Amino acid sequence: MTLDNSRRRFLRSLALGGSALALASCDRLAQGGSFDALLRETEKLTLRAQRALQGRHALAKEYTEADLSPVFRANGTQMPDSDEYASLLENHFADWRLKVDGLVQHPQSISLDELKRFASRTQITRHDCVEGWSAIGKWQGVPLGRILDVAGLKPGARYVVFHCADELEQTLDGSGRYYESIDLVDAYHPQTILAYGMNGKDLPVAHGAPLRLRVERQLGYKQAKYLMRIEVVDSFAAFFGGKGGYWEDRGYEWYGGI
Repeated sequence: MTLDNSRRRFLRSLALGGSALALASCDRLAQGGSFDALLRETEKLTLRAQRALQGRHALAKEYTEADLSPVFRANGTQMPDSDEYASLLENHFADWRLKVDGLVQHPQSISLDELKRFASRTQITRHDCVEGWSAIGKWQGVPLGRILDVAGLKPGARYVVFHCADELEQTLDGSGRYYESIDLVDAYHPQTILAYGMNGKDLPVAHGAPLRLRVERQLGYKQAKYLMRIEVVDSFAAFFGGKGGYWEDRGYEWYGGI
């Protein structure tokens, strides 16, 4: 069941209240505190409040085919700029493999055809971009939880990190490569899928072919495209800025809940 309007208003007011608190505290923090730390604490408060009101298994609203958007803009990169990706695309992703490793009992290397043989889920949901636009699309894919169960989680597993083919900046340390992450609560949510289909067809390149994440209760920048590897970890300390995502390392909130 989705949030009713009153709950949505409450969450919005909570987020605005946290922003106001942060702004009001700027001067004091500049004199010896940590503004970034305050923002992170506000984000944690929003996460806890949203999950308390929604419940862990509350579903994002689903629509009908009559509601599909006639135009669905592509968010982020529309074509990865790498020879590896170009080679995979040229061969229609026959050589592509999704690697699943990290804190797992049975590391995996799964082809696209193998993914399509798993039981799938189809859902029609609204994509909300942080830039202010929305669109409704139909997604088909494998529940992420199913893949994690096949791999088997080791003790200490807390987060799932998605490594992508697109590189937004050319950097020597690799920090320009797009990546994202979610926790195990969202990873096992029934609407969190690894999507290989959009609107009844194979996923288009501009929308993340051959595989993208759909985590429907979060904003668009969390929906990682061009997936190459899934890594299960206990923390983000070893990843670039340590914030759990390309945009998070540059100031975005890690939990982009809606």
